[in-house]
Amino acid sequence: MKNKGSTLCNFSFFSLQKPPDTLSWLNQIIQLSNFRISSPLPNFSQTGAMIRIFKVKEKQKEDAENSIGGVPVKKQSAGELRLQKDITELNLPNSCNITFPNGKDDLMNFEISIKPDEGYYKDGKFLFSFQVPSIYPHDAPRVKCKTKIFHPNIDLEGNVCLNVLREDWKPVLNINTIIYGLYHLFTEPNCEDPLNHEAADMLRDQPNVFEANVRRALEGGYIGDEYFEACT
Repeated sequence: MKNKGSTLCNFSFFSLQKPPDTLSWLNQIIQLSNFRISSPLPNFSQTGAMIRIFKVKEKQKEDAENSIGGVPVKKQSAGELRLQKDITELNLPNSCNITFPNGKDDLMNFEISIKPDEGYYKDGKFLFSFQVPSIYPHDAPRVKCKTKIFHPNIDLEGNVCLNVLREDWKPVLNINTIIYGLYHLFTEPNCEDPLNHEAADMLRDQPNVFEANVRRALEGGYIGDEYFEACT
């Protein structure tokens, strides 16, 4: 007894005549396999056209959703959304200020100015640039001091030695943490983890000379062969 359910698998491709098109080829398969369908085969050219129209409409819908008044709206990354939250929640002391040199559409690049009200660097004004990576907060921002300064933990190129920018950074930390860490460098400079070894040695061994040199740098002058512009 023949198994009717297996009829479709028993036809021979060698019995097919070369068809003029795909539709005729499918019709030959159906006739050879005694396979019947209750509805006509789709017109493949029409189906392809419908799919193309659908894709165009989807693209138009997406463009409409991503635009306001004809101007495309840039989608924010996860890093930008987190940074926006951090900036909204900033709790800065009066001695600190934030600015956006490229405008507030560019949150990933901003500047922080710090004017200490105590310690060796009192009344100086120091500017730091922040470059926030797209994978923030998984990586810490890149911070540089744009003001030339005589400091144990900031070298003459503006690189900053701060633990929360390096090995102690964690995604739970935020911009506020970094700013307070920078402020702490001015009130309590650390000679044990220096970038400027000359300044660190002077702070440790000759604190009075260190203090005099810091004042000279703040007011504008030379320390050895290095000239420092006034920053008060």
